[in-house]
Amino acid sequence: MTAPSLLERLRRHLAESGLFPEPGLAVLAVSGGGDSVAMLDLLAALAPDLGLSLLVAHADHGILPDSTAVAERVSGLAKTRFGLETVVGALDLGPKASETRARTARYRFLRQVQADRGARYLVTAHHADDQVETVLLRLLRGSAPAGLAGIAPRASRGLIRPLLPFSHAELTAHSASLGAPIAVDPTNRDPRHMRAWVRTALWPVIEQRLRGMGTEALLAVAGHASREVMAWDALLDALPGLEVRAADGRFEVARGVLSGYHNVLAGRILRAAARRAGIRLAPGAADRLARFAAAAASGRRLMLGENLMGEVAFDRLVVARFAAEPERQTLRGSNGEVGFGDYLVRWREAEAPAEIERGGWTTWVRAVPGGAPLTVRPPAPGERLAPLGGVGRAKVARLLMAAKVPRAERQRYPVVATDEAVLWIPGVCRGADLIPEPGREAMRIDVVAG
Repeated sequence: MTAPSLLERLRRHLAESGLFPEPGLAVLAVSGGGDSVAMLDLLAALAPDLGLSLLVAHADHGILPDSTAVAERVSGLAKTRFGLETVVGALDLGPKASETRARTARYRFLRQVQADRGARYLVTAHHADDQVETVLLRLLRGSAPAGLAGIAPRASRGLIRPLLPFSHAELTAHSASLGAPIAVDPTNRDPRHMRAWVRTALWPVIEQRLRGMGTEALLAVAGHASREVMAWDALLDALPGLEVRAADGRFEVARGVLSGYHNVLAGRILRAAARRAGIRLAPGAADRLARFAAAAASGRRLMLGENLMGEVAFDRLVVARFAAEPERQTLRGSNGEVGFGDYLVRWREAEAPAEIERGGWTTWVRAVPGGAPLTVRPPAPGERLAPLGGVGRAKVARLLMAAKVPRAERQRYPVVATDEAVLWIPGVCRGADLIPEPGREAMRIDVVAG
């Protein structure tokens, strides 16, 4: 009986794993090496049945002298053999760039392509050999048990790794059978890089000593650790009253319930919630966060790393990545839309209604005296708003606090203002200024939270 081809095995794997549950655009990260060229060929064949349209993305790191030529070969292969567009990112890192810097820049580029094109998936060519190396590296670095699960086949924001069951040897053999030009990156065997040292110096010794059983053993470790991760994730939904809410880059839990558990257990719960949100939370940081949740007053914050913060927000513990404060945007013309951090702001001319909602996500504004444009910006310290239907002027910070917007998110929350005053805090409070008369033409503004 003939063994199934690599294409048929991948077809079965994708059917069983459901890695592409919905149709959509998939960005394929193609370096030009044998693994990614095999992925390009295999997914081009399977894309119609999966409901996928494909876009190739190639990161030209600018580390090797011939990187531009490799980018040209990838673009040519994608176009001539598969009829696919390629987006090339010239990263210009220079020959001294580290593995970490190259990886960070590469993923920043790939995610930007995914966002610009509205792609549902970002697909990489990680394979079984990468999995083995990752587990071994994490063992050497003292990883916590969850880290030994290695590379996940599916990660946040549509990151898919469909080739993990397949070896580097069989993927490169498939690429060779195509007769396509294959790029060879010498840094992959440069022992100055930790992963390359494991690949070329340490792993061959282990495999020789274990008579070829090392791969099977480390993949078994990854499998056991992966099941532990799945068990902790399931536990999040089974714990009474914990009320985990997780999105990409943010999660929150009921801190009273969390604090009722032993600190070690609370830390494990927080790490599981962080994984669900796509956040890396180290064991030590999780333990500090558990102690903080039990003792801190509402409004207190705890820095957990370069861009991660925990905050006690009333009866909830909120943990989120934070980014730079969004830039001020001007609402020019009679209609348009702008992005503001995680929000989308749209405006157009429309007839004002008989009554304007005070706390909604849509409002109407009459023309600003002198014709000055409105702006959407973060709240400024100490500023106030005259609430619609209220008395006096309330502090914007206090209104956001009353709406239970965590302090960590307030400097990324939009306010609509003139040069003179805040008019509206979307979803929180409409001010009394520049309210149009019912039936008159005015600017309708809608804010959509992302």
